[in-house]
Amino acid sequence: MGTLDGRVAIITGAGRGLGREHALLFASQGAKVVVNDLGGANDGSGSDMTPAQQTVADIKAMGGEAIVNGDNVADWAGAKRMVDSAIETFGDLDILVNNAGILRDRMLFSMAENEWDSVIEVHLKGHFAPTHHASVYWREQAKAGVTRARNLVHTSSTSGLFSNPGQSNYGAAKSGIATFSQICAKELSRYNVKSNAIAPAARTRLTMATPGLEDVMAAKEGAFDMWDPANVSPLVGYLASELCEFSGETFYVQGGQVTRVQTWVMAEEINQNDRWTIEGLATAMRALVPKS
Repeated sequence: MGTLDGRVAIITGAGRGLGREHALLFASQGAKVVVNDLGGANDGSGSDMTPAQQTVADIKAMGGEAIVNGDNVADWAGAKRMVDSAIETFGDLDILVNNAGILRDRMLFSMAENEWDSVIEVHLKGHFAPTHHASVYWREQAKAGVTRARNLVHTSSTSGLFSNPGQSNYGAAKSGIATFSQICAKELSRYNVKSNAIAPAARTRLTMATPGLEDVMAAKEGAFDMWDPANVSPLVGYLASELCEFSGETFYVQGGQVTRVQTWVMAEEINQNDRWTIEGLATAMRALVPKS
């Protein structure tokens, strides 16, 4: 028996890259998988069901259970169809892994409105919409007395957590996803739902499109391939399992490294028992300058 034996999972963006590796690992661990993928290009344009169909075919070839779903994660009705397809096909939904995403990198002064809107929509709304419909189902189940463990795994990024220039749209969305995950954890804990996020470093279509990273991420013969996207999936599997002891956390993962990312914390402060003046702050705030 696998760690995820009998559990039903939706994995978005599972036709290629990280999502595909997650789906294959989940199936090998006994999960029944809804492989969602619109099959678009890096920038979200177009659609192609072939990658999702190939992932499902590979899962079935190993003796697993999986179905294809081609809905757009940012479409409200499509996200509900995705959740409904899991319940109708496999009888339940235990896990939602939000992984789908696109890139439209541009410096802030060069970015068009649609380049901002499309990335924010796919990442932020594309996390919210499936999570909303899953949470409605889990809440109904809990009220009906079904209290089994449920798990959400969201995909953030170092581009958001550590602010990567040239990705104001992507970074803002990915930082927002980490906070979204924390709020999900607080709101859904009463329904036995755990919510966590990952910030993966791996070789994917999106990361390989970043100038300079192709050479950095190249696999070296005979060495452990720290950029292999399959390295990320065991952490996702753990966070999606009943073994998971965390909720509301974000983890950086690369190769064999897993690091918990500490959330925003208060740092140095100044205070006085009166309203500040601009001039007073100009002097007093020197104490808040970070020490290098």
